[in-house]
Amino acid sequence: MRPDLSVVIPIHDEAPNLEELYRELTEVLGAWPRGYEIIFVEDGSTDASFEILEKIHRRDGRVRVIQFRRNFGQTAAFAAGFAEAAGRLIITSDGDLQNDPHDIPHMVERLDKDNLDIVCGWRKDRKDPWLSRRVPSALANRLISWATGVWLNDYGCSLKVVRSEVVKPLRLYGELHRFLPALASEMGVRIAEFPVHHRPRVHGRSKYGISRTIRVVLDLITVKFLLSYATRPLQIFGLVGGLLGLAGALLLTYLWATHLMEERLPAVLAGILLVSTAAQLVTLGLLAELQSRTYHESQDKPIYAVRRVLKPED
Repeated sequence: MRPDLSVVIPIHDEAPNLEELYRELTEVLGAWPRGYEIIFVEDGSTDASFEILEKIHRRDGRVRVIQFRRNFGQTAAFAAGFAEAAGRLIITSDGDLQNDPHDIPHMVERLDKDNLDIVCGWRKDRKDPWLSRRVPSALANRLISWATGVWLNDYGCSLKVVRSEVVKPLRLYGELHRFLPALASEMGVRIAEFPVHHRPRVHGRSKYGISRTIRVVLDLITVKFLLSYATRPLQIFGLVGGLLGLAGALLLTYLWATHLMEERLPAVLAGILLVSTAAQLVTLGLLAELQSRTYHESQDKPIYAVRRVLKPED
């Protein structure tokens, strides 16, 4: 029988948190009159995470475990979980106990009541350091909202409820899992935020840091391009080419009119070389993004390698 809810949780070196995480999830979901499954995606952990998940799976047939061959990252883990999920609704969460499972029923209720497609968690009272986590996050949320046109206070919160027909067609790679609402907006989905509890980390250490900001910004450029120009790339290339062509024509016209073509030849060549090189690099980067998208989608090639999958019959 198809479960109503699929909870997808990436796991990387979270061994001390897993038993408590499983207890809280089953306590909340078990008291609820809805069928559910829990899908843990073990993302190349170096601790005893898989062994603990394997024991939990043996105790509870509603728990499935996907083990990667190595660490592929959170986006790949979510993508694998989405592919395996059978529920009508897919719930995403972190495995560090900072997300509170007790928020899940309220988020699902909000989604069903208002006929929404995505309900995103909003950590209003976030339990993270100000300088290293909260300030960069606030700036990133404003930047992402401005660039994508989907205004959210907390893109980084992993606790979300999404209809399966919305999330399953999406192709995720890089760090694109955090842009899921923006990517789904292309389908015309209805999105809302829901204030959730955020708890301080007790065991282990955070996998996030300032260095990740650069990757987020680069992926934001990709998302902006995919949302705005993926089906009409000539507009962006034509705009850049037109501006560069106009600038070059004006420059050459000025040099010709003032008879400085021969006197300023080294400067002219250096300027043309710099501008053309920059244009080529930007163009090649965008073309590479399109090529990567085509490569994964046309071949239906996943961005992860699964070692094995533990299912209820195992």
